[in-house]
Parts: sequence; C-alpha cells; structure tokens
Amino acid sequence: MMAANDSQRSGEAVFLPEAENHRAYRNALGSFTTGVTVVTAMSPSGPIGMTVNSFASVSLDPPLVLWSPAKGSSKHAAFAGAHHYAIHVLGADQDHLSAAFTRGGAAFDGLEVEINAQGVPVLPGTLARFECVQQALHDAGDHTIIIGKVLRVAHRQGEPLCFSQGRFGRFAV
Repeated sequence: MMAANDSQRSGEAVFLPEAENHRAYRNALGSFTTGVTVVTAMSPSGPIGMTVNSFASVSLDPPLVLWSPAKGSSKHAAFAGAHHYAIHVLGADQDHLSAAFTRGGAAFDGLEVEINAQGVPVLPGTLARFECVQQALHDAGDHTIIIGKVLRVAHRQGEPLCFSQGRFGRFAV
C-alpha cells in the first residue's frame, strides 16, 4: 500500500478542489466519459433545449432519471419550472444536435421537431428519449438536481455519442 504523499511517483496529482485549481478539478472530472444528451421543454416563451452530460438513471421501479442544469445558465429557471421535459440520448452521428443546443447554437432552427402529448418538443431519431414529469428538485451547489419520472421511452439501436476530456467521440470496442 502506498502512502498518499507518494502518489507523485505514480504520475497522479493529489490536490484539494479549491478556487485556484478550478481547471485541474474540471480536468479530473473530464476523465469520466459520459454520454451526451439534449434536454428539451416548453417554456412560457416557447421551446427550449440544452446540451447536457449530467444524466443518470436513478430507479427502475418507479422509473426515475436525473439531470442537473447549472444555476448560472440563462435557461435554468425555465427548466426548473418545467413540469414536463424530454431527455434525448444522442447517437454517435448526432453531434450536430449537441452543437445546436450549446451556448450560441441554432437550437431548433432547421431541425425536425414534434410536440408530444404533454406539449414538450421532442427530437425524433435520437438513440433514446425519456419523456418525463418532474418529481423533485434538489439544491446541489451551483447546480440543481432535477429528478423526473419517465412516462414514455423511445429507443433505437446504435452507437452513443461520448464526451471525455473536453472532446466528443465514439466508444471503441
């Protein structure tokens, strides 16, 4: 067993996550490869969407999922107030959808969009889609954890779009 202060020999940097090493902390978090999703909802001013990688399954029974928007996002209040929303898991060939819903992206312009029975804009043809009703909001530092009960699922076969170390890519087998 190696002592904690011996970790430099293994090439790893050990640090306390503080304001002055914010970038190092983000880089460490980027080591965890995630899938890429687009979350959509209807706001009082129209359809909204956001590219998100903070998505996870919470429970199978009942079917619950979570995601967590940043409180500093201009869309935070609209998503936190949305009773219904949809989480779209993107396929490896759908990085254009990811780009459309990042800051400065074109959003819904030029995209095929349908409105589901709950009034939520949905993007057909994504790898998976979870149409949800909001169950709970939890304060989580500079983010809000939004838990939703899954009402309907759409799924197709295909490779997922992955995000790791600040880049999009594919899962290699």
